[in-house]
Amino acid sequence: MTTWQGWHRFATTDPPAPPRPGGPPRSTEERLAYHSAFVTIRTPAISQLAAQVRTLMILGRHQTTTARPSLIVTGPAAAGKTTALLNVGRTCHLAHTRKNLPPPGSAHGAAPVAYVLVPPGATAKTLITEFARYLGIPVAARMTQTQITDAVCHTYTQAGVQLVLIDEIHRLNPRTTTGAQAADLLKDLTERLPATFVYAGINVTDTPLFSGTRGAQLAGRATLITCGPLPARHGTRQPFRDVITDIENALDLTHHKPGALPRHAAYLHQRTAGRIGSLTRLIRQAAITAIHDGTERLTKTALEAVQLDHLAEQHRRPTRSH
Repeated sequence: MTTWQGWHRFATTDPPAPPRPGGPPRSTEERLAYHSAFVTIRTPAISQLAAQVRTLMILGRHQTTTARPSLIVTGPAAAGKTTALLNVGRTCHLAHTRKNLPPPGSAHGAAPVAYVLVPPGATAKTLITEFARYLGIPVAARMTQTQITDAVCHTYTQAGVQLVLIDEIHRLNPRTTTGAQAADLLKDLTERLPATFVYAGINVTDTPLFSGTRGAQLAGRATLITCGPLPARHGTRQPFRDVITDIENALDLTHHKPGALPRHAAYLHQRTAGRIGSLTRLIRQAAITAIHDGTERLTKTALEAVQLDHLAEQHRRPTRSH
């Protein structure tokens, strides 16, 4: 998705659809593919990010003298940051294309969204090259960083990019010379491009990105959205249990009884430390196993048999057998 063609394909391809009540049963292969891709579960962080992006895009639409306000999505690994980023980007892309049909004879119109990954050990030149690669801007070895940046700013403006999504922002370290230059490049782009910037990274507030003069500038322009572990309880609500219910309602298993998974909310919260990424992976893996072995339902025993990602297993505590 770090090229326009790949992003366009992602944004315009219908997401996986849950089974329709009363609809014809799907084949085993169809259901395995469905649980592999699965639906996007709308978490509080996704809703908050969508509302903030919509507001800031309007707020910065006619701002021309200074950098537009931006957003930073932060949180631990497997907390759903990239999922939230991609979901908001897809929504923006589809909203724009619905209002702006492509001109006759072209496959598509403007490019409203750009998605860029910060490369490991990013320098200003490698980072701006990633921006160029997204829209297929030719970059010759002899081109300077300034020349590439000028080409990117011109082409992005002409293409109508309104939302720039930058993932893995924690890879930048402004305390190093190359990291500082890359951070300065991003500041330059926010001032030159008529777009809203949204960054995502692991525990960004704990990194050097928020320290020193450059960090103060970023913090002064960016709204922070924390995409952290879901609490078991929040006042009278049970956010984690609600997400489990949404996931369960999206399953396509022939013998699974509704309400079976939410009963294990406490166990699932302890098992995944409240991380949405670990939770969905656990349930999807168990569902695929249930299809393969013919049980077609999820039980605590089935969930217990799934080996989760190392991060989740580190937080796992031994449970007393009954």
